[in-house]
Amino acid sequence: MLYAFHEAAFGMAAPLRLGAEITRHFWRSPLNPAGETDMGRTLFASADVVANMTRRYGKPAWRIEEVTIGGHPVAVSMETPWRTPWVKLRHFRRDPEGLAAAGADVERPPLLIVAPLSGHYATLLRGTVTAFLADFDVYITDWSNARDVPIAAGRFGLADYIDTIGGMLNHIGRRAHVVAVCQPGPPVLAQTALMAADGHASRPASLTLMGSPIDARLAPTKVNSLAEAKPFAWFESRMIDTVPWPWLGSMRRVYPGFVQLYSFMSMNADAHQDAHRRYFADLVKGDGEPAERHREFYDEYLSVLDMTEEFYLETIDVVFQRYLLAKGEWVHRGRKVELSALTDVALMTVEGENDDISGVGQTQAAHGLCPGLPESLRELYVQPGVGHYGVFNGRRFVAEIYPRVRDFIARSEAAL
Repeated sequence: MLYAFHEAAFGMAAPLRLGAEITRHFWRSPLNPAGETDMGRTLFASADVVANMTRRYGKPAWRIEEVTIGGHPVAVSMETPWRTPWVKLRHFRRDPEGLAAAGADVERPPLLIVAPLSGHYATLLRGTVTAFLADFDVYITDWSNARDVPIAAGRFGLADYIDTIGGMLNHIGRRAHVVAVCQPGPPVLAQTALMAADGHASRPASLTLMGSPIDARLAPTKVNSLAEAKPFAWFESRMIDTVPWPWLGSMRRVYPGFVQLYSFMSMNADAHQDAHRRYFADLVKGDGEPAERHREFYDEYLSVLDMTEEFYLETIDVVFQRYLLAKGEWVHRGRKVELSALTDVALMTVEGENDDISGVGQTQAAHGLCPGLPESLRELYVQPGVGHYGVFNGRRFVAEIYPRVRDFIARSEAAL
């Protein structure tokens, strides 16, 4: 019924949305002499807020066409060298001639960013990708919206997720550096341990975990408390719905992205309300720059995807209720995950002091779970003054976190 209510609400809002769009265009038209009056800007701002709050948000474009290296612009093209119905491996190839003109090395270490599969599209990490492109040959996981995957494609659970990470690393070929942002931390660490135990040639050279729930028992947040307080059957009965026609994934059982979005926004309702009030005021004042930043953020933040029932429920069970990785009890396709097998994969953990999704201590717990790593291959960092989003994006990430991660990876590469 979740999908039915959501689609009904979207349809019922259509007349309001249409009226708001007409009003917005009328008062923004250069042919309207009253458009720049106080009344005109106020009516435009009101219509713009209503139109944006009631429209459907599709998957955003990557919009990474250029990166600045050493003060020189370098063209970037996006390729998709590997894919399944569930994910596209995106490769951002930097123009060799542009790199040469910038005096940068054409051959740089491959780096795989594993984006979270937790409600938002991978494009939420656009700024993260752009930062790493200055120094690395960047790949990223671009996860599919489960509602767009036909039911004939089969299931996609946590074990399939782990296998997918292995398939990507195999495709990249050499020992890549891996950055796992938030949700991917536990399954990526598990796959790294499995590959390390096999001495796999494509095992990661380094693994950077950013704001990840490696041990969700530590410094529990509202997210952790909810997962622990409710029985598993509650999530099965309350959070799962069937994708309706005419979506391609019709009849697939999913955890809808709009439910996840509502949960996130309700956690910080006051902050979101204040942001929209400031946006309205900026439009009335005609202050375009902060208004544009607001639109860019919410265009991304309000774009959500569905997860398969099995992936969502298995993640709740394994990561947030039974804590199998932290307890050393995770079994992947009949094989126990032994974190002690990690002996030559450099490990860095990054946390945000004010993270309200993965509390401080949950990510750095990985160090205690990997006793086989020498101290020379470890780094632990807690960034003051940032929340969850600031761990991997924004001004503080670019200025303070990224340089530390870059230098850690450089040391790891030199040690190979």
